[in-house]
Amino acid sequence: MSRSLHGVTLAELYRARKRIAGQVVRSPLVRSAALSQRFDAEVLLKLETCQPTGAFKLRGATNMIAALIERHGREALARGVTTASTGNHGRAVAFAAARLGVPATICLSTLVPSNKVAAIESLGATAIRAGVSQDQAFEEVARLVAEEGMNLIPPFDDPLIAAGQGTIGLELMEDAPHLDRVFVGLSGGGLLGGIGAAMKAIRPEVQVTGVSLSRGAAMWKSLEAGHPVAVEEAESLGDSLGGGIGLNNRCSFALVDEVMDDHYQVSEAAIAHAMVDMLENEKMLVEGAAVVGLAAIVEHNIDIRGQTVVLIVSGNGVSLETLDHARRLVAR
Repeated sequence: MSRSLHGVTLAELYRARKRIAGQVVRSPLVRSAALSQRFDAEVLLKLETCQPTGAFKLRGATNMIAALIERHGREALARGVTTASTGNHGRAVAFAAARLGVPATICLSTLVPSNKVAAIESLGATAIRAGVSQDQAFEEVARLVAEEGMNLIPPFDDPLIAAGQGTIGLELMEDAPHLDRVFVGLSGGGLLGGIGAAMKAIRPEVQVTGVSLSRGAAMWKSLEAGHPVAVEEAESLGDSLGGGIGLNNRCSFALVDEVMDDHYQVSEAAIAHAMVDMLENEKMLVEGAAVVGLAAIVEHNIDIRGQTVVLIVSGNGVSLETLDHARRLVAR
């Protein structure tokens, strides 16, 4: 990559991979025989569910904390790190901080499922419930940074976070160098932006498709408006894709705008069907945000015949209660 994509260069992507080596799993890329036959395509699943925390977020969190230690010394993080999260990022920060010997405080809105809060606390981090939205949880994060001197580890809007997530793109280009298209869940943009930056640097013709929720799609609404906007959050099976992008977004908005080729929104019913499909046909219990690629292909009848397509299976943070809700939607 001869130029920087909003702070995410190919060199920084490779530095990120070096930093996270031994801390993060190189996740498997497996062929789905059932989906390949169903869509007359080569459908590959990138299983970020195999990460120690069950989701891709560990890559970005580990990269940023390690980079801060590398640049400023461990003593600079003595007062701890903090973030706001819909669950997976908070768990990733807690896990990475514990491994690197740094205290962590995670702020979560009341929309975050209790199983994700419990998972964060089990890793030794302090979990604080704050407000009814991601933006309100971030107000408490801002206070912790300003008044208690903690270090912010943002969930998506930082080049170090995007580069960490972008190591997925490096792995895809090595394991499936001739792939045609990748479907990525779109929320704050760190995952899609990082993967897109890596893939566009190495194979520009790869089509990067973003998939958002039908309600509360802050990044997509912001792209439509041409600038970051606030969107009311809504409960969803794909709760990991909830939350705003920040009105002062400095990285991920522009990054997604540059690397995303097309975009779809998916309904709750489509997500529910895809969750049940993954359980019954792939024997994988995964969260709603992890199946939005499949949901988009089915709901929008996207023609992928003859293509090599990757679906990012982003996380497995789903409770049995949520799965039951999905199955009830499918049964209607």
